[in-house]
Amino acid sequence: MAIQWQDYPADKTWDELICPSGRARKGVTGLKRMLGALDDDELKERKYAAELAIRSMGITFTVYSGEQSGTIDREWPFDIIPRLILKTEWDHITKGLIQRVKALNCFIDDIYHQQRILKDGLIPRAYIEKSNDFRPECMDISPTHDTWAHVCGSDLVRDDDGKLYVLEDNLRVPSGVSYMLENREVMKRVFPELFTTNVIHPVNDYPAELAKCLRSLNPNSTSAPQIAVLTPGIYNSAYFEHTYLANAMAAELVEGRDLEVGKDEYLYMRTIRGLVRVDVLYRRIDDTYLDPEVFNADSTLGVAGIMRAWRAGKVALANAPGCGVADDKVIYTYVPDIIQYYLNESPLLSNVPSYRCVEKQHRDFVLDNLDKLVVKPANESGGYGMLIGPKATRKERNQFAKQIRANPRNYMAQPMLNLSTAPTLIDTHAEPRHLDLRPFILSGASHYVSTGGLTRVAMRKGSIVVNSSQGGGSKDTWVIDT
Repeated sequence: MAIQWQDYPADKTWDELICPSGRARKGVTGLKRMLGALDDDELKERKYAAELAIRSMGITFTVYSGEQSGTIDREWPFDIIPRLILKTEWDHITKGLIQRVKALNCFIDDIYHQQRILKDGLIPRAYIEKSNDFRPECMDISPTHDTWAHVCGSDLVRDDDGKLYVLEDNLRVPSGVSYMLENREVMKRVFPELFTTNVIHPVNDYPAELAKCLRSLNPNSTSAPQIAVLTPGIYNSAYFEHTYLANAMAAELVEGRDLEVGKDEYLYMRTIRGLVRVDVLYRRIDDTYLDPEVFNADSTLGVAGIMRAWRAGKVALANAPGCGVADDKVIYTYVPDIIQYYLNESPLLSNVPSYRCVEKQHRDFVLDNLDKLVVKPANESGGYGMLIGPKATRKERNQFAKQIRANPRNYMAQPMLNLSTAPTLIDTHAEPRHLDLRPFILSGASHYVSTGGLTRVAMRKGSIVVNSSQGGGSKDTWVIDT
């Protein structure tokens, strides 16, 4: 049997491909027809082809097992039914994301210089001073272009009315772009015919755009800046991505032990030819491990003196240390105000309605409605440390209430959205699964937004947790003309 689209349940929430009536959304008709023409054996063959491609391309991610071995490498979970977005909608999303990252970079630069937004009372000073990612060590440093967050991954979701929201901004060390790129390569192998019958905008220009962005940060006079990617090493969950991007940009992949800061305060990497100066370092390790002279003295992942080199203007760091002050989920609630304050513009993309537990009125509401809300810690990522109230037990909600009362600054809450779904191949039939979308925004001398992004899928029925470390998978994201 082929996929029986007439039996597909698209009436419980907004579906990205299928209308409640069973009709395909605009631009999806050809894909729906083609998938519906494949019988069970053909679907299995396409699915196996995707699995074989992932295995042969070595696309893996690392999860922390909690056992003695520490980590487990797993093949990337992938669904062969793509997610489609019309180019007209994507153009609006692109403008909104650029507006957002411009305002966030203005905010970060202001926090580490004049702090006008605090003096004007828009954001309480205590919220910044108690932020886990505010770095007093970064005060009065001025990165190239006054830009701190050079690579941003903003997570987008759609509610059951079809409205698009920004769920959060990832500004510290955002990951996932290599999987966006590899998803496309897998789809080209599995469904080559679809790329001849549809106008699908490419994503493979991202490595070149990233290299262009990083070169534009060069603080030194050389016309061909040396770029390096700093990785914590093979046990990091995103190590596949680090190696992928370094190779795609023709940049050096280095660990902290490969680098040193010279007496002249330039950053150098050790090679078989001797020391070679590094002009731009794309760092994929957290602030606190970056420089044992300044942050964690026990860190062996970073480079002693690199903060001195950065402050002296001898090396560019992307993303800049301290940019996580805008990655705080409590600060996220102020982003619409931040856009208005710095750009004098109304936000083009909406935030999810949110409650700040640090404010008594909000906190009381959250504590009274824990069974209806999703509560998130201010500085966690990957879906860790949060409470999904409607799916939690009474005991879990009571424990979380204690945590909120003990440290209200560390929590914010949002209504549990009925996230949009998309058809996902389960065995040989299509079932709706909830999903989100992470586009990538580059900021250097100019701005760039990937044409599409990483669509993450909650592969477990009914789940809204899309992170691969917690059972999620992904899809190729097609931005299409009609």
